[in-house]
Amino acid sequence: MTDVFTLLTLPETSKAFSALPAQPSLHLSTSGAAASSTARDSSRSASPPRKIARLDSASDTSNAPLSSSRAAAVEAAADKRGPIVLRVVGQPVKPVADSANEADYTLVRRTIRMLLTPGEDGMLPATYDRISRACNAAVSEAGKGEGLYEAVKMELERCVGVVERELVGDARRGAEWLVPFTEACAWFERQVGLLRSLLAYLDTLYVAEHPHLPSTKQLAYTMFSATVIQSPRVMQAITSGIVNWLEWERTNRSSHALRARLPHLVQHLRAHGLYKDVVESTYLTCTHDFYTKESDALASGGTMNARDFLMHVQTRSQEELDRALEVLLYESVAAVQDTADSALLAGRLDWLAKDALETLITARNDAQLKKMYKLFAKVDGLKVLTGAFKLHILTAVKAIVSDKEQEEEMVPRLLELKAFCDKLLTQAFVEELPALASAPAPSSSTNPAPTPAPAPAPSKPNKDFTYALEDAFRAGFKARRNKPAEMLAKHLDKAMRRGQKGKRDEDYAAELDAVLALYRFTEDKDVFRAFYQRALARRLLLGRSASDDFERAVLKKLRDQYDSEFGTSDGMFTDLALSRDLMRDFLEQQRKKGEVGTAQKLNVMVLQRSNWPFSARKKDADLPLWMQDDLVAYTEFYKKHHQGHKLDWDHALGTATMRARFKAGEKELSVSLYQAAVLLLFNEEATLAYADLKAQTGLEDGELERTLQSLACGKKRVLRKQPAGKEVKGTDVFHFNAEFTDARFQVHINSIQVKETAEETKRTQSSIEADRKHALDAAIVRVMKGKKELAYEQLKTATIEAVRKHFVPEVSMIKARIQSLVESEYLRRDEEDMNKYMYVA
Repeated sequence: MTDVFTLLTLPETSKAFSALPAQPSLHLSTSGAAASSTARDSSRSASPPRKIARLDSASDTSNAPLSSSRAAAVEAAADKRGPIVLRVVGQPVKPVADSANEADYTLVRRTIRMLLTPGEDGMLPATYDRISRACNAAVSEAGKGEGLYEAVKMELERCVGVVERELVGDARRGAEWLVPFTEACAWFERQVGLLRSLLAYLDTLYVAEHPHLPSTKQLAYTMFSATVIQSPRVMQAITSGIVNWLEWERTNRSSHALRARLPHLVQHLRAHGLYKDVVESTYLTCTHDFYTKESDALASGGTMNARDFLMHVQTRSQEELDRALEVLLYESVAAVQDTADSALLAGRLDWLAKDALETLITARNDAQLKKMYKLFAKVDGLKVLTGAFKLHILTAVKAIVSDKEQEEEMVPRLLELKAFCDKLLTQAFVEELPALASAPAPSSSTNPAPTPAPAPAPSKPNKDFTYALEDAFRAGFKARRNKPAEMLAKHLDKAMRRGQKGKRDEDYAAELDAVLALYRFTEDKDVFRAFYQRALARRLLLGRSASDDFERAVLKKLRDQYDSEFGTSDGMFTDLALSRDLMRDFLEQQRKKGEVGTAQKLNVMVLQRSNWPFSARKKDADLPLWMQDDLVAYTEFYKKHHQGHKLDWDHALGTATMRARFKAGEKELSVSLYQAAVLLLFNEEATLAYADLKAQTGLEDGELERTLQSLACGKKRVLRKQPAGKEVKGTDVFHFNAEFTDARFQVHINSIQVKETAEETKRTQSSIEADRKHALDAAIVRVMKGKKELAYEQLKTATIEAVRKHFVPEVSMIKARIQSLVESEYLRRDEEDMNKYMYVA
C-alpha cells in the first residue's frame, strides 16, 4: 500500500510547499469520513485507506489571498530558513502485515505450478476471483511483480521440457504420433489461456511498465514453440506424421481414420506462427515428390494412353482440392492443387497435347477439353496446347477437303467441325475476367425474394486459339484449290432451294451465315462467285428459290462483306420483274386480237445477257410447230416494242407442265422443255429408237442422253428402255410406259435442270480459268504501265496483290502470263538484266 510520503513527494523541479509562509508546523488533518482508518481485514476485500492532505488556511488562496508584496517577502524568508517541517496529525495508517503479502504471493506461485504441471488434475488452491485478487496484491502492494514473472518463466521452462520429453518418448509413430502432439498442444493452450486470465494484473501492472518484457501468453507460446515444436526430434516427428498420412491417403485413394486430427494440427501450428514453415512446406514438398514419381511410373509403364492419363490428372487434381479444403487453410489450397498438377504434367504436355487433344476433339468432348485447358493454363502450357490445336484442326480440314469419295459431304462436315470449334472458343478455351462488384439488391422482411443463382464468371475467348483456328481453316482449304469454293456455292444453293422447312427465320439465317463464314477461308472467291451466280440463275428461272427475301439478303451480305462483284446479280431480279410486265402486255395484246389460244399458257422471260451467267447456244432443240407459233408471235411483239434488240431463244432452262394418261389414271408431269419435246413424240408412236428421237428433236448426243436417262432410268420412269440398263446408248429403243404409277397426282421429273451436270461444271471451270488469265494479263499490264520497269519478284508480288480479292494465282500461272505478254510485245526483257521487265508503250 502506498504511504503518505510517496503520495506527497513531488518532482525536484517543483517548488510546491517551499513557497508557503514560514510556520512552526504544518498540520495535516483528516475530516469527515477520512478522519478514521479501519485496519484491513483478513479477507483483503476493503479498499486501502487514503489520507486527504489539506493546507493551512493561510495557504488556501480561496480563503485568504496574499498581496503580491507579502508573498514575495514570505518566499524570500522561506528560502533562507531551508525545508519546511511536516507533521501528520491524527491516527497513523496501519501498514499491511508482511505475512498477508507473503500469503498472496505463495498462493499465486502455487497456482502457477499447478496450472503448468502436465498430468496435474487437482483443483486449484482457491477460486478464480481469490487468485486474481492475490495476484493484484502481490504485484501492486507487495511489489513482487518481478518475482511472479520469474516464477512464471521458471514454471514454463519446466513445463515445456516435460512436454517435449513425453512427446519424444511416445511409442507411436507416423500419423499416429500426431494424436499425442495435438493433445499436448491443446492442453498447453488451455492452461496458458487460464493462466493469462488469473495473472491479468501481472500483465497490466508489471509487464506494462516494462515494455521489453513479453506478456504471459507471448512468453508461454515462445517457449513452447522454441522448446517443443522446434525441437529437432519433435519437428522430425511432425513432418513424418504429415508425410505418412498424405502418402496413405494418396495410395489408398480414401480418407485416413485420423484425417479429422489434421485441422487441429493446422490450427495449433498456426497459433504458434509455424503453419507455413512446418505444415504448408511439408505438404507441398510431399505433394511434388509423390506425383512426380507417379507421373514417371504411369508414363514409363505404357499402361495408360494420353486420354486416360489426362483423366487421371483431372481426378487427382480434384482429390487434392477436396483434401486441401478440408484440412488446410484456404490460402494454401490453390498452391497444393497447382503443385499436384505441375508434378503430374511436367514433361507430359507435348504428349497430352498431341494425343489426348486429338482424341477429345474427335469425340467432341468439350467438357473434358475445358478441364484440359484449365490444367494447361495452370502450368503455363497454353502455348503447347495452342500449337497442338492448330495442327489438329489443320489436319482435319485437309482430310475433309481432300476426301474425293465424300465430296458431297465436304461442306456439312466442315460446318460441323467449325461449329464445334466455335463452341470450344466460347465455352472451353476462355480467359476468365474479374467479376464486377454489384450493390446488393434491397430485400423485404415480409416477403423475402428467393436468392438467385450465381451468375457465371465473365469470360472472353482466348485470342491465340481464335487466330489458330482461322489459320488452320485457311491453310486447310489450300489443300485442294478451287474445290472448296465450288462445294460451298453448291451447298448454299441446296440450302436456298430447300428453304426453312419449319425453321424460324433467325435459325435459317444463322444456317446461311455459317456457310458464308466458311467462305472467308477460301482464296478462290471467283470460283465461288461463278458457281453461286449460275445456281442463283437456275433457281430464279425455274422458280425453285425458297424465298426472294433471303436471296436478296444473302446477295447483300456477299456484296458488302466479301466480294463487291456480287452487285451485278441484282440485274437478275430486275430482268424478271420486267419480264412479268412484258408478258402481261403480250397476253393483253393477244386477247384484243382474239388470238390467245395456247399463248395463255406461255410464260417468257427476257434476260439481258450481261446479267446472267449463261453463254449463247449455237443450236437449240426443235420444238413442235404449235409451240413455235407462239414463240414467233412473242418475238414480233417484243421487236415491235424494243426495236434494235436481238432476241435469242434458249430452251435449256425452259419448263413445261403436261397431262399424261396411264392405266392407273391421269397424272400431271412437271418436266423440262427438252423432256416435253421428247415425250410429245410418243403421241404419234408408242415405240421410238434413239436415232429417231435425235433426228426429230435436234438435240446433241450429250443432252439427249441425259434427257432420256432421266425419263427411262431414273426413279420416275415414264418411258421404258430396251435393253434395260442405267446407261443410254445409240442403239437403245424406248417405249411409252403405260404401267407407270405414283402416289401423287403431280409428278416432278425435271430435277436434272436444277443440278449442274459434270459437263456444265467443266465448262464453268474452263470459263473461270480463262477469266483468270484475262485478269492476270490486265493486272500485269496495269502494274507495268505505272512502274515502267520492275524486277520479276517485284512484278510477281504486285500482281498477286492486285488480284488477291478475287483469287490467289499460282506462281507458274504468273510466269506463263508474263511470257505471253512478252510474246505479245506488251513487255520486253531488259537486255542487260534478263530478270527485269520493261513496259512497251
